[in-house]
Amino acid sequence: MTRACVIGAGFAGLALAIRLQSSGVETVLIEARDLAGGQSAPREISGFRFDSGPSAISDRAGLADLWQLSGNDIDSDVTWLPLDPMRRFSWPDGSQFDMAGGEAAEAAVRREVARIAPDDAAGYEDFLRWADHAARDGGVPWLAHAPRDLAGLARAAPMLVRHQAWRSAYGIIASYVKNEHLREAIAVSALAEGANPMTASAFHALQHRQEQTTGRFWPKGGMAKLAAGMVKHFVKLGGRMVLHDPVLHIHTLGDRASEVECVSGWRERFDAVASSADAVHTYRDLMATNPRGTEVARGLRRRRIAPSRFTVQFGLHGTWPGIPHDSVLFPMRFKPLMEDIFEHGVLPRDFVVFLNHPTVTDPSVAPRGKSLFRATIPVANQARLPIDWDQAGPLIERRILDEIGRRLIPDIDDRIVVKFHVTPRDLALDFNAWAGSTGGFEATPLQCLWPPLGTRDAKLRNLYFAGAIAQPGGGFAGALASARTVAKRMIEETR
Repeated sequence: MTRACVIGAGFAGLALAIRLQSSGVETVLIEARDLAGGQSAPREISGFRFDSGPSAISDRAGLADLWQLSGNDIDSDVTWLPLDPMRRFSWPDGSQFDMAGGEAAEAAVRREVARIAPDDAAGYEDFLRWADHAARDGGVPWLAHAPRDLAGLARAAPMLVRHQAWRSAYGIIASYVKNEHLREAIAVSALAEGANPMTASAFHALQHRQEQTTGRFWPKGGMAKLAAGMVKHFVKLGGRMVLHDPVLHIHTLGDRASEVECVSGWRERFDAVASSADAVHTYRDLMATNPRGTEVARGLRRRRIAPSRFTVQFGLHGTWPGIPHDSVLFPMRFKPLMEDIFEHGVLPRDFVVFLNHPTVTDPSVAPRGKSLFRATIPVANQARLPIDWDQAGPLIERRILDEIGRRLIPDIDDRIVVKFHVTPRDLALDFNAWAGSTGGFEATPLQCLWPPLGTRDAKLRNLYFAGAIAQPGGGFAGALASARTVAKRMIEETR
């Protein structure tokens, strides 16, 4: 392979493009918007720098590897700020649990567990031992590279049985700890990645342990600065960026993707094409000139899609050193809420709030003396919840701000400088996201065993996929993992 095209400059597309270019493949990275970073592209209002990317990074090693491929150091382009605590969990009854990160903080976590659930101290240690053993034995690679054939499943069967992978993430957690608050605190890491803790594989519970071991970090200047650093590195390697020019068609010739054409009329031939854009959009729209595009898109629309999200971004007068970078505000109920989101497709009155407060870590993202917040709640995707978000949006925004005011900032309405919300409909329009979900396919046991999309099209030998639409699915770590897998396969199969 001498030339490759990567469609979509989110974190998965950026990581894939860097890997290809580092290996000597001439790579063109195309982005529809005027900035790279996908959902992390910044929105600046009144001096506040809002983004909708990850609230923090735990897989710094995966990022550093992108620079090390060419003998460079990520620290030359990115400054990391550690989060302490890594996350704070709180409940309506006033209970609170701070999760410290990194090996040096394990003693602090044990003290917190002993404080909120003294009867579960031993059980929590047993859970950590299970997680460490499962991770070493192949649990993490299994999520990233689950085989799509019976022979591969048979080879993995002993490992899956040893670690009870057939159980749900919540089920494996509940077998070790009995305190409901502690169970929810462990399980919510899976929800943050778009998986239903009640049904997703037990291996999704490993996320809690991985974050605890590595810690979580914020790139100074925000996620958009991280994306800009990745672009800088890609271009320095000799890669080519095409911005603000949406891809119009992926043209095919026989059993190969042959050319990529953009809205501007720009059109070039490539040896391989990889899409990190939405799966339905890739087939239905970009592959519209090939009958296979319509056929596959129809099948993908019948698959279970990850939930969507509703986000309120707001800037406030004042600073809150007592509110950590990341908080999770739990409601009174958890399991029934997961059923509402993932199964029933209703819009409940309560919600899990993922509250991001980056200014406590990095004051540079807001004007002096002011604070930036982002509150995100998981909601059913539009295929399950086809409501009018123009009407529902302001009501949900009000409920979220009222909940934050009641639990953390009593005079929140008097302090608001700027606010806006983003609905599933906005995500569908802005990112061509099928059903308003940017998390790809839901991590059900069946779809993990036989993913709707692997890393390559079944018939077009040089059309590949990365990001949320491919294994292992949504989340930042998933984006880096899919880029690593796809780059390796592209290079091996197209030499």
